Amino acid sequence: MLTEISIGALIGSEAVVRDCEHVLSGGRFQVLYCRSRDEFLESVNLGRDSLDCLIIDWSVASTSLTQQLAQRAIIMPAVILINSAEQMPAEDALLYHSAEVLLTYHQLDQLAYHIDAAISQFLRQAPIRSVAGDALLFGDEASTAPEHLLAQQQRLLDRLKERLGYLGVYYKRDPQRFLRNLSQAESSKLLNALRGTYREIVLNYFTDPGTLNISIDSFVNMAFFADIPVTQIVAVHSDLMDDFSKQLKLEGRADDILLDYRLTLIDVIAHLCEMYRRSIPRDS
Repeated sequence: MLTEISIGALIGSEAVVRDCEHVLSGGRFQVLYCRSRDEFLESVNLGRDSLDCLIIDWSVASTSLTQQLAQRAIIMPAVILINSAEQMPAEDALLYHSAEVLLTYHQLDQLAYHIDAAISQFLRQAPIRSVAGDALLFGDEASTAPEHLLAQQQRLLDRLKERLGYLGVYYKRDPQRFLRNLSQAESSKLLNALRGTYREIVLNYFTDPGTLNISIDSFVNMAFFADIPVTQIVAVHSDLMDDFSKQLKLEGRADDILLDYRLTLIDVIAHLCEMYRRSIPRDS
């Protein structure tokens, strides 16, 4: 039985392709890489009944491309790669649809976790709005969804349940990728990524809402799919505050301001709790 997650990817840079290949190696993902929009549109259109997720590099994409996808009723889980916060969409604006997951280039080592998050978010969010104005509704509201979108959703659900071990519309996490089951090298790499992303959250918490939202989503996605204990998250926060305190003291400044960042820890844990809440099947 085929168990790989099937992905269609539009990537503009050969260097980014190599990074993606490195991160997604190991047999869990089957990726078709495209370098041009026309090739990507054709490939996704032909593979619409077999692809599970899309990766879209926004440096070579545009809303005209995602509008074409949506107008063709191609609405599926998607990770959108952006170069920096400068490419962040305005608040409440969509690049593809309202369940999209954004990831910056420097977070590419976290791509596998964000593919999981994109699929999970797509399957549990209702309604999903697209750049073409269509809405894909789940659950009791599904009868009001456009028929072509409803049929596509059902095909996706059936395929994922059959091949990948999905429970209803909720994505089952892979225990082999839990922190406690990783090798020492993999564990170290994951924890370093968590620390780096949490540092970004703290630095942008009171100044840059756009970048902050991406960083919180990234952190929570990693923590959820790697089953990171809350005690580990608290330790990451405490270690970072200790580092900042030492730096402030070296500069002859008081570290009272660091108390404000208790809000950061509360906010992140609240987002993680919401992720766990939504992962519980409705009939359980």
